[in-house]
Amino acid sequence: MYNLDFDAPSNLHFTGIGGISMSALAEIMLSRGFSVTGSDTRESEITDHLVSLGAKIYYNQTADNISSDIDVLIYTAAVKQDNPELTKAKELGIPLLTRAEFLGQIMLNYPMAIGVAGTHGKTTTTSMLSQIMLEADTDPTILVGGIMPAIHGNTRVGHSDKMITEACEYTNSFLSFKPNMAIILNVAADHLDFFKDLDDIRHSFRKYAELVPADGCLIINSDIENLDYFTNELTCKVITVGSNPDKSMYSPANIQYDEFAKGSYDLLINGEIAFHVSLNVTGEHNIYNSLASIAASHFMGISDKDIISGLMAYGGTDRRFQYKGKIGDVTIIDDYAHHPDEIIATIRTAKHYPHIKMWVVFQPHTYTRTKALLSEFAEVLKEADSVVLADIYAAREKNTIGISSKDLLNEIQKLGGSACYFPSFSEIENFLLENCAPGDLLITMGAGDVVKIGEHLLGN
Repeated sequence: MYNLDFDAPSNLHFTGIGGISMSALAEIMLSRGFSVTGSDTRESEITDHLVSLGAKIYYNQTADNISSDIDVLIYTAAVKQDNPELTKAKELGIPLLTRAEFLGQIMLNYPMAIGVAGTHGKTTTTSMLSQIMLEADTDPTILVGGIMPAIHGNTRVGHSDKMITEACEYTNSFLSFKPNMAIILNVAADHLDFFKDLDDIRHSFRKYAELVPADGCLIINSDIENLDYFTNELTCKVITVGSNPDKSMYSPANIQYDEFAKGSYDLLINGEIAFHVSLNVTGEHNIYNSLASIAASHFMGISDKDIISGLMAYGGTDRRFQYKGKIGDVTIIDDYAHHPDEIIATIRTAKHYPHIKMWVVFQPHTYTRTKALLSEFAEVLKEADSVVLADIYAAREKNTIGISSKDLLNEIQKLGGSACYFPSFSEIENFLLENCAPGDLLITMGAGDVVKIGEHLLGN
């Protein structure tokens, strides 16, 4: 694999530069004095920002974008090997690096490089810990897979020895990372278009844990089944967080929620009360995200005062139980949940939120995930008062397995849940306008473009 010299600025090309993670890498390299070009399918606020920083961006992907003066081409896992830019780069002998390989090399430049992994909760925990690090004036470099209000985007270029990034398991990309501190929030069946089964996923997370050096730290959720599989024979420090104080160094006690489902609790460290925590985000899942953030902060030497202040200052990221507005006294919330574990966490959160009836407009994400987890999706969605299903968001896939939202509809109804399906957003919007009543809670849910439904109802 080609190794980039970060002390000798050169010419870099990013194929797919407009993505949330690729744009962050490009911004870091621009700050280091590298020349950056890139390509994407369309112009966006993200690409406009990169152009303002000095990047040159093409809004197509053709061989003409690649010239012999490019020193390295970086591409995402979604880019096919017959992509014309990759093909031309190979012809010219230009070294190629995947996004994950390149990020791993960047991490080597930071003595404290933190990778936040887990089937779900990565964006929230990365943002939450980042907020604490900002509160403590540690001047971190931040790469997060969502828009974080405190940094007005998804990237912050710091000037200290600390860096934090999400670490995604899809295609085993996080195995190219170089973390000094690794966080594993949870391990569940997902991305079954790539992984064979849950055992395959668990094996991948075990390999991720093994990346941490002897002087580093693994923070892991002790509620994960057969925890010893992930921690046995590791040379690094292991810190456990979770619900059971007998199994966890960090655990919560006396959990309470306010009228808007925001949690507070007494933090236990090795079974003893350390201090009280009040969160400015909703749901039980965020209590456990905060435990990981606190444990990581303590390992870095951040004070309890800054931890408490940072957690109170953290108000969430876009599309994580995000309040969008009201129409006719119907509250509209948007949430990125697209896995059964995330969906049930959101629904449980919503049950603590003021409402008369809870409506969930769910857009399944990818055909393979929908088929593999069909019964699990039905089991959790039936917990809402009423579910409205949109068509499956294809993302990177084609429907070669004959699955549709009607299959999910049938499964929910078999379990006694209230659900309906409409093939277009306009039909869903009309149905909601006719059926939602004052005092109801409407949640648009999914990792696709379902957010548009609530925004259109609000006139945005």
